[in-house]
Amino acid sequence: MKKILAVTACPTGVAHTYMAAESLAKAAREKQVPMKVETRGAVGVENELSPEEIAEAHAIIVAADTDVLESRFAGKPVVKVPVAQAIKDPSGLIDEALNKQAAPAADYREQVEQSKAQRSASRTGAYKHLMTGVSNMLPLVVAGGLLIALSFVFGIEAFKEKGTLAAALMDIGGGAAFALMVPILAGFIAFSIAEKPGLAPGLVGGMLASKIGAGFLGGIIAGFLAGYVAKWLKDYIKLPRNLEGLKPILIIPLLATGITGLLMIYVIGEPVKTIMDGLTEWLKSLGSTNAVLLGGLLGLMMAFDMGGPVNKAAYTFSVGLLASDVYGPMAAVMAAGMTPPLGLWLATLLAPKKYTKEERDAGKAASVLGISFITEGAIPFAASDPFRVIPSIMVGSALTGALSMLFGATLRAPHGGIFVLPIPNAVSHLALYAAAIVAGTIVTAIVLNVLKKPVLK
Repeated sequence: MKKILAVTACPTGVAHTYMAAESLAKAAREKQVPMKVETRGAVGVENELSPEEIAEAHAIIVAADTDVLESRFAGKPVVKVPVAQAIKDPSGLIDEALNKQAAPAADYREQVEQSKAQRSASRTGAYKHLMTGVSNMLPLVVAGGLLIALSFVFGIEAFKEKGTLAAALMDIGGGAAFALMVPILAGFIAFSIAEKPGLAPGLVGGMLASKIGAGFLGGIIAGFLAGYVAKWLKDYIKLPRNLEGLKPILIIPLLATGITGLLMIYVIGEPVKTIMDGLTEWLKSLGSTNAVLLGGLLGLMMAFDMGGPVNKAAYTFSVGLLASDVYGPMAAVMAAGMTPPLGLWLATLLAPKKYTKEERDAGKAASVLGISFITEGAIPFAASDPFRVIPSIMVGSALTGALSMLFGATLRAPHGGIFVLPIPNAVSHLALYAAAIVAGTIVTAIVLNVLKKPVLK
């Protein structure tokens, strides 16, 4: 029988990655098609595909929004889609993969070398490169933010006393983890663009952006600059075959790092620092009206596509600001991201006759995802009734985001849902913050139930 392999990956590696893998595996079992699914989530690579399995496979399904080392599949028929597509239509993807014309194993091995020059060309899209950087940066932000919050357990300024546990926690979280945020972001953006030759110049460009004060915006620019410089050098520098080994370990890192570094120091760094300083000061001095408007906008973005590009744009913006000690937008984004699944769960409880048994069961699962800050829990509802569900969750999330900013809530960890709320000082104005989430949840449920019609029996 034809064997299909698949890889799933989303930017945060928390929800879409595993939902897509489960959907594909379930559809394959129903079709009695042998399938192995590799997941590249927050905990790393699981169920990794071996070279032998790739060689023997009929086709590969790549359902990913980040880099998954697609060069491994050179010469094999590949069905490449966003990760959400594997959740919505796993059966269709398997059919498409089965209908692909298979490449013989011998041809596959021969074509690996021939396709090396085309690896980067198959990876298109600034969004994908950015999300690869963000997904690799997130563990540092989460660990660093929570360690900083834990240092405040001993007092807001206790870390200033050298030799204390509070000072050690601050050094680990702020001095180390947060210091690596921007370099890792830039390094893996460049890695996504140019593979290994882009990593060193990206890391150096990100470190320079951090030292100059250009912040996460400078890191993003440095990552793309380093990646495309390294890619250009890799494509256009031609050496005799016996010297080709010098390109990835000497020539490209040297030139790309030098070019990126000089541009960051003399051309890009200071203007971007000025922009970041202005943005930071503006955010810190927001009046109540502007804060409410910003929170509402971030809330709308979080609910609009439930983990898609618009959602991730709001999330990335807020995570990046943590390095500049701006914590309000992060609080608004997490609260607004929790609201859609929670609101849908509440809607099924308040008006069960308007939902099928399957939807009521899905509501129970959505509640768990919602408290965990996994907005994707709303996707099954939105897929079946987008014109009623999406406007409803956008209204609720906008309200939650606006209230969070109005109340002055701040959040030091970019993930975790209610599980970070009990940590002392992780969230400010905790009671009001919880009230904002509850308010958005209730509004989401009410609006949806007003729009919904009873299920026909």
